Order: sequence, then structure tokens, then C-alpha cells
Amino acid sequence: MAAAAERLPGEGSRSRLGRVGRALGRGPLHLFLLLMALFWLTPTFGLLITSFRSSAASAESGWWTVFTEPRQLTLEPYKEVLANESLVQALFNTLYITVPASLLVVLIAALAAYAFAWIDFKGREPLFLLIVALLIVPLQMALLPVSRLFGNLGIFGTIPAAVFFHIAFGLPFAIFLLRNFFIGIPTELLEAARIDGASELGIFTRIVLPLGMPAIASLLIFQFLWTWNDLLVALTFTASDAIPITVAIQQELRTFGANLDIIAPAAFLSMIVPLIVFFAFQRYFVQGLLAGSVK
Repeated sequence: MAAAAERLPGEGSRSRLGRVGRALGRGPLHLFLLLMALFWLTPTFGLLITSFRSSAASAESGWWTVFTEPRQLTLEPYKEVLANESLVQALFNTLYITVPASLLVVLIAALAAYAFAWIDFKGREPLFLLIVALLIVPLQMALLPVSRLFGNLGIFGTIPAAVFFHIAFGLPFAIFLLRNFFIGIPTELLEAARIDGASELGIFTRIVLPLGMPAIASLLIFQFLWTWNDLLVALTFTASDAIPITVAIQQELRTFGANLDIIAPAAFLSMIVPLIVFFAFQRYFVQGLLAGSVK
């Protein structure tokens, strides 16, 4: 054992040379990925810098001149945005739309996906195929008939109208994603729980939900980002005091096309929330994307 543990002469140097060779071999790939990351982050960084500049400075020069003239940076644009009641209300409206739409889609889809994966009922397969077929229905195709429906119900132009529409069009993909993940859970776990007397609700809450948390977290991030960044549905189904931040910024662009000292900080505030959500739950997001790829 002692002899086997001893290193052969030159083994340490060869190991170091091997690590150096592998690092050099991966160098071009790492450089390419770094350049791609910088390219992807440049617009975000430019928007951040612009949001701290006055409209006069933005009209005179590009945002990159701040590196030679840092005196351009000021907090006045953010003070003006936070003093703008319509923009602040639009930010809260975005939360009022995004949070319930995301949570309800995940909750309903998780229950439906469990039923499609592990509960045998009549018409299960045709119904699931119908849900999958709904994935190809264009969102624009439903705007007019749903608008008439919401008008008859008296909720058109309100926050619940946008929430219900996002839930309806988010469910097909959510059910499809979670069902395909839940069906990969070992059957033995569920059968053992049934033998022990667990109900379907108990199996769902104690076994399926904990095991499916990576996929559920990924779905929650997807739905949050889609709903938060939505413009088309918000333009169609919200009005007056119910508009989210995307519509508020669009109206600012239409009314004050060169007013970057208002538009830039408002746009960055609109973007920073989904960025925080994504990076905060990045670990779960990656786990959900890779779930089921390795057996």
C-alpha cells in the first residue's frame, strides 16, 4: 500500500503540465464565452449608464463618454421617476399582474400535470393531446374574442383581465412541462406511499412536489419573466390606472420621444426586477433545465 501511494519521479510535473495544457486548450473557448457575455451585457450596461445621465448629456454624446467625464452621472433622473406617480403605480400594477399570474399557473399546472402523469381516468390521453395542441394556438388569435368575453363580464381594462389571460395561455406549456417531468418519478415511490395509506393529495404534496421542485422553479421563472416583460397583452386588456410598466414606458416613448432622463431609469427599473429574480433562482433554473437529461 505504501509503495502504491508513492509518486513516481516526474509524476507531479507531468500533472502540472497536463493541467496547463488543458487550460490553454480551453482558453479560446473561455475567451469566446467572455466576449459573448460582454456583448450580451453591453446594452444593459449602456442603459444603466444612460439612466444616470441628464437628457442634455444624452443628446450631446454617447453613454461611453462617462468614462472620461464621470461628472455626467446624477441621481436626478431616478428622483424624477420615483416622483412620477403614474410610473410608480405602473410598477405596482406589474407586480399585481405578474405575481398571481405566475403562482396560479404553477399551482394549477402542477395539480393537472400530476393527474395526467399518475392518475388513470377516462379520456386522459385525448385530453392531454388537446392541451398539447393548444401550444400552437397563436396568442394574437384570441385577443379579439377574449376581449369581447371580458367586456361581457365587466372586467375588460382591469388587472384581473390581464391575469386571467396570462393564466389561460400559460397553462398548456406549464402542464406539458411538468407532466413530462413528473412522469419520470420512480413508480415504486408512489406505490409504496399508496400501500402505506397515503392519499393522492398526500403523495402530491409530500413526494411529487419536493422531487419536482427544480422543474417547478424553472417554470415559475419562465412565467414570471414572460408576464413581467409582456406588452401586447397589457396593451390589449389594461387601461388607465391598471397599465403595467411596459405600457407606461411605451406611452412615455410615444409622448416624449427624446425624454431619456425619464425613459432610461424607468426601463432599467423595469429590467432589474426580472434580472434579480433570475440570478436569485439561477441554481434551480439550471437544475430544472437539466432535469431528466441524466439517468
